[in-house]
Amino acid sequence: MDKPIIFYDGDCGFCNKTVQFVLNKEKNSEIHFCALQNDFAKVFFKDLGITEIDLSTFYFWDGNKLNKRSTAALKVLNYLRFPFTLGKVGWICPRFIRDGIYSMIAKRRMRLAPSFCALPTPSQAKRFLSQKVS
Repeated sequence: MDKPIIFYDGDCGFCNKTVQFVLNKEKNSEIHFCALQNDFAKVFFKDLGITEIDLSTFYFWDGNKLNKRSTAALKVLNYLRFPFTLGKVGWICPRFIRDGIYSMIAKRRMRLAPSFCALPTPSQAKRFLSQKVS
């Protein structure tokens, strides 16, 4: 699959608000979205040799490589409009520090935002991936 995909915890309000933020701030309508609990995600990760999906981790498939945690978040910035692209300055910070901050947020994600489920527009809904596995 060559299209960019954000994989997120579909039961997490903070994660759903992040998806809504990306939908509202992206330059073009390029990114697709998939809840980690979705059958498509399970098959996708299995095809990559990943048998256990960490629901507290934000994943971003850039079309070639699966990125996770802070690296995934920084890669998504390439798809957002100015001034959000300025966040790419985060690349100067070593990954172990970025991921440490990411882990602190991930541990508190359920408390940071209450349950939230946005209803995408019809054009946005086409970008949410799902697949039923028999």
